Amino acid sequence: MSERSEADASLLELLGDEHVRSVLSETSRKPMSASGLSEACDVSLATVYRRLETLVERGLLSESVELDADGNHRSVYEADLERVDVRLVDGEFEVSVTRREDAVDRFARMWNDMRKEDG
Repeated sequence: MSERSEADASLLELLGDEHVRSVLSETSRKPMSASGLSEACDVSLATVYRRLETLVERGLLSESVELDADGNHRSVYEADLERVDVRLVDGEFEVSVTRREDAVDRFARMWNDMRKEDG
């Protein structure tokens, strides 16, 4: 099995986890804290933290810091995943992931595209 095939299989296995799907579903609606996700997904905080770590490492979630009015801060998570496509080609699964672009990324991409057209 090629490295690409192993990575694709690993991603499919990850997305097969019901807790991962719950976390992605909830964070696609709005950014949420780990404790908020624990409550919304009805799973332990330890389970949520394990899934969050994996999803951030895989680039499917982004983490940012939110400041409360009282000066405390907490991490919140938001899904970066927009779409997953799975194809079966010559007996192997190919997985492609489309990630959300935030406004900064979108502007940078458009700027780079304009500069390429000028040069």
